Parts: sequence; structure tokens; C-alpha cells
Amino acid sequence: MKVIFSYQHFEAISDNTADLDSKTLFLKTVQNSHYYQAMEFKPVFITVSELIDLWHLDSLKVVGVSGTNGKTTVAAAIYSFLLDLGEAPALQGTRGFFAIDERIEEKAMTTPSILETLYNMKRAVEVGCNYFIMEVSSHAIHQERIEGLTFSLKVHTNVTSDHLDYHGSVEEYRRIKSLFFADKTPKLLNKDDIKSITYNPANALSYGVDEPATFKVQAFSLAYGITAGIKFLQEEATFHSPMVGLFNLFNLMAAIGATQMLTHKPIQEICDVVEQFAGVAGRMEVVSREPLIIVDFAHTADGMYQVLSSIKDKEISVVFGAGGDRDKTKRPLMGAVAGKFASKIYVTSDNPRYEVPEMILEEILVGLHGKEHVVATPDRKLAISMAIEELDYDAVLLVLGKGDETYQEIRGVKHRFDDREIIREILSIRS
Repeated sequence: MKVIFSYQHFEAISDNTADLDSKTLFLKTVQNSHYYQAMEFKPVFITVSELIDLWHLDSLKVVGVSGTNGKTTVAAAIYSFLLDLGEAPALQGTRGFFAIDERIEEKAMTTPSILETLYNMKRAVEVGCNYFIMEVSSHAIHQERIEGLTFSLKVHTNVTSDHLDYHGSVEEYRRIKSLFFADKTPKLLNKDDIKSITYNPANALSYGVDEPATFKVQAFSLAYGITAGIKFLQEEATFHSPMVGLFNLFNLMAAIGATQMLTHKPIQEICDVVEQFAGVAGRMEVVSREPLIIVDFAHTADGMYQVLSSIKDKEISVVFGAGGDRDKTKRPLMGAVAGKFASKIYVTSDNPRYEVPEMILEEILVGLHGKEHVVATPDRKLAISMAIEELDYDAVLLVLGKGDETYQEIRGVKHRFDDREIIREILSIRS
């Protein structure tokens, strides 16, 4: 990345050695230091900590949200709550970069390069932000793409099984995630998932539904959204949310707890703004209410479990697939989860990338051996169409895996494909 800015006789800063010239300052990071050492010509460089000082970024309270599932929703909820409470937050993550209720950049990496993060922090400071909420991926932790950042709060959602194609094993994945919570930074941990990581107990608070926690759900209902009574120390409060699903109760508790730790406002004052947050596009997004059709990004066995198990008192139909060139071990597990909860199952393509779609389907079907009413087709539009056509009255159809993605990647080409558009198109033809 190359950023244009004026400093002494330099006109830009870059973390890419290919961009360097006499007018470009080099940001030396853990990721590129070996390239720098190999260069015959040594450019003038600046370190991450020096750039933080130069851009006066210490005025921002940085909040990092990390976990297998829920990062995007929790980060967006914290951002929304802070806005509604009169604060001036910025948000960086999968959905892009936002500052004080304005979208600055479209969708991006979950956690970009440290230069891009620092540049976004700079822009946040320039428009008057006082908080910087960011998603922190396991890749970013391992590759040290968050080097030099001082966090005011770290939030743990959950850690299950994901990215094994990169980390090699569940144990290594959890070890990497645990590194983020190893220091004395204030942290908020999911008490119901606390055994999934190791952490430094210093300055640690917790939230929970079943387990005793600092921020504790006392009673809840998942009918017509989410309604809950909660307790924080001696304070009690209630909130209602239009969002659906038990896992979103956890997400909201994480955001409520984080907001309290950041602002120290009364817990009921925070709960009063919860209803104004409707969720994140592509995350349990209700595309149609009659018939009830929901789109979600769930693309792991655990993610599917959280979504499917959260649907109460309704028959479930589900459309899903698995991404190509990614962890293959999760495919039969995803099939097994679908078989546990859904009465009608449509296995189809996700983003096959460079794999043969039919082979991916076969690996998913291993987990569905003996299950009735299972249909498999690599044509995702056809799978969605069949699922809608065969959807029973008072049942719910969940279309999983892609969320708000607007493409399907096949052999290096991204073809226009949005589950929500396809669903609306099919419903309009039927009406």
C-alpha cells in the first residue's frame, strides 16, 4: 500500500519495497523487514510506533474483536451503540471502513495491513473520532498485522474450528487466537466459551448466558426477536432486539459489555439503544417474511450449528455449500450439522474456486449418509429455487455460506451472484 502525505521532503509512505523511491518513506514492519534487509539500496524508513506518534493516533481508543464467529456483528454493534450514545466511533472490518456513520471504504479484508489500519486511524482522527473498532483475524495475529497497536479493550466472541488450511490444526488455531488475549489489556471474554482459549486474567471481565459472568443474562426470550433481562454487578436492565437467534444474544451481550467497559455508562442506558441496531447485512438477514427466508454468512460447522440451533418451533430447510481450496475437513461436519437440524437439505456450490464443484458436494454428503430429503446440485440458483418451491407452510429456509457476498468465484473469475437478489427474483416470478 502507498499513502500520499507530506513529511519533510517525502511525498508518500509505503510498506511495499517495489514502491520505493527518493520521495517515498518506507514503513518497516515485521512482515516486510526481511525484504528490507535483502535490499542493496536502504531507503529511509519509519517504524510503526514512530508513525503512530507522527500521526497522533494515541488519542483513539482502539477496540479489537476476535473470534471464529460473531466478529463482524459484535464490532458493528459496538460501533452502533457508541454512535447512539453520542460518541464518535470509527469501524474497520469485513464490511469496510466507517467513521461517524459514514462509509468511507467498501468491503475489505477482515484485518488489513498495519499501514492501511494506521491510515484509517489517521482519517478517523481527522474527522473527530474518539474510538476505533476493528475486527482482528487469526491470520492478522499470526502475521503480526496489528503490531504496535495499543488496545483499550479486546473482545473474545468464541473459538471453534476454522482456517485449518492455514493453521494446520485446531490446537494451533486456538494457540494463535490466545496470543491476542495474553497481555494485561482490558478484555471481555465469552464465559460460555472460555475453555476455547488461554488468556491473561488481569483486567478480564466476562459475559455469559448459561455460565456466571460479569455481564449475565438472567432470562430471555427468542420469540419475535430477542428480549432479555441482564445483570451487571448490582445493576439490572432489559433490552429488546429485532435480531434473531441465540448466538445473536451472545453477540449483543458482548457489545453491551464492551460499550459499558468503554463508556462506564449505566447499563440500562446502553440497553435502551440496542433495539436501534438491526444487525449486519448478510448475517441472519431476513430477505422474506412470507415465506420466511433468511440469509447468513455461516460457513463452518460451528457457524451452521449456531444458526440452525437458534431456530425454534419451525421446520428448517437449508441451502449450503463449502468453499473450494479451503479446509476440507469441515465439509462432512457441515453436512452432519445440517442433517441434525434440517428436514430438507439442498447441498450446492459456495465459491468452488479451482476445485471441481461435484467433488466438494461429495465430501459434504459423507456427513449426510442415510439422511432423507437431501438434494445435491452444483447450480446454486437451482438449489435455492428448488428449496423455495418445496418450502412448507410455516417453515423457514436458511441460505447459508455467502451472506452479503455479491459474487461466486469459479476458476479465478468472480461472477455476479447475490443470494438475496436470487431469492427476490424467484419470489417475484412466483407471485
